[in-house]
Amino acid sequence: MASASSTSARSLFVESKMRLADRVQVNVNNIASLARQIQRGSKSSEILVHAAKNFAQQEHGLETMEANLKKIGLVTTHLEYQMESINLSSVILEDVTEQVRAMQR
Repeated sequence: MASASSTSARSLFVESKMRLADRVQVNVNNIASLARQIQRGSKSSEILVHAAKNFAQQEHGLETMEANLKKIGLVTTHLEYQMESINLSSVILEDVTEQVRAMQR
């Protein structure tokens, strides 16, 4: 059961990472398209500077999200270890319970 949860968690993590990468790619393409349209339409350096600042802010946000995804991966791994430990403890507890019942007879 631990392996099914591990596989599921890993699959969810990989799927989330892939979706994030796809969304980042779409955002980058949209920003590039917007920058081209702005440059063609107005030639306003003020608007271009504003777009560049927004892009830089998005890049920082993406770096933060990537760091958070790595932390989530670590937490997932730790939770998997804890789950395995709990499963092992439950098996041992069942054995101890059987031994106590045998001693009470």
